[in-house]
Amino acid sequence: MAQKRKKNSNSGCKQPYKSTARDRLQAFWQVFEKEDEVLVIINADPDALATAMSVKRLLRYRVKSVTIAHPNEIRRLNNQEMVKRLRIPLERLKDVKLDAFSKKVMVDSQPSHLPCFEKIKIHAIIDHHPVSGDWDAEFIDIRPEYGATASMAVEYLRAAGMVPSVALATALFYGIKVDTQDFEQKSVLGDGISFRYLFNIANRDLVRKFELTDLRRSELKYFTIALAELKYSKGRYYSHVGRVRSPDVLVIVADFLNHVGEIDWVFVSGIHGEKLVVIFRSDGYRKSAGKLADKIFGSLGSAGGHKGAARAEVPLKNLNLGDKEFTSDTLKRFIMRHI
Repeated sequence: MAQKRKKNSNSGCKQPYKSTARDRLQAFWQVFEKEDEVLVIINADPDALATAMSVKRLLRYRVKSVTIAHPNEIRRLNNQEMVKRLRIPLERLKDVKLDAFSKKVMVDSQPSHLPCFEKIKIHAIIDHHPVSGDWDAEFIDIRPEYGATASMAVEYLRAAGMVPSVALATALFYGIKVDTQDFEQKSVLGDGISFRYLFNIANRDLVRKFELTDLRRSELKYFTIALAELKYSKGRYYSHVGRVRSPDVLVIVADFLNHVGEIDWVFVSGIHGEKLVVIFRSDGYRKSAGKLADKIFGSLGSAGGHKGAARAEVPLKNLNLGDKEFTSDTLKRFIMRHI
């Protein structure tokens, strides 16, 4: 929910506005001044990219400049295609001087989500993930019931009387599709209203191009490995793929395995750099992938997500494996301790 600057004496969180979209927009605008140079910080994915583009549009003519920066390398082909086709101007977070920006906005994420975010002073947060901490930000709008932050961004634009360009509408349309998984994941009426609003503005043919571009020929080998290493037990699939060029291929493999009937849980892991990455998928029925990911790996690294989908990233040094290799059986043992 959108929140005021007054702190709650019990938790440190801000007291919520009982507000309209127009109230939230005005409160957001009040954070900024004409001479501000604004940095919008994201962990780049379609929802985050689209929302960052919206913030840039909302602040046009209201601040001196807006720069979008991200810490992660964009490896997924469909995300690369989105950035390329829509000509989204981006900077790597490591290449920008934080002190050069008077205001910083975080969208589709929260300061606790990545270690590199934790020490950055954030002035405004707009997100749809479950609240994961207390921050001294001037404006906070976190609505976990929403399926996509892009849906919230559409509400801001409409409250401002700004009709999005085709490029912006396409980004927002795609962001909502991805994060709601075509409304198969948790969403609210607000997501549907925003999606319908964008329907006749967005270039849907371009969105289809983004969706179809998600796998390199060289990455087909990971399916071979995943199937060879696949373990099954009580309606659950476990597979460790080993070292991967990009952790995003683990998502593709997990989604593929999640298509199999009579499977309640899918766990796919791989090693990228010096981290173990684990992708969780569940049917969402009386289950929460996000809660399970946090329960298993939260104390070892970063972990969380939604009922049907979650992710954990754990430094290998925190696993205390010694000389042993991580395998599908190791993954299974980790999960079985908590499920």
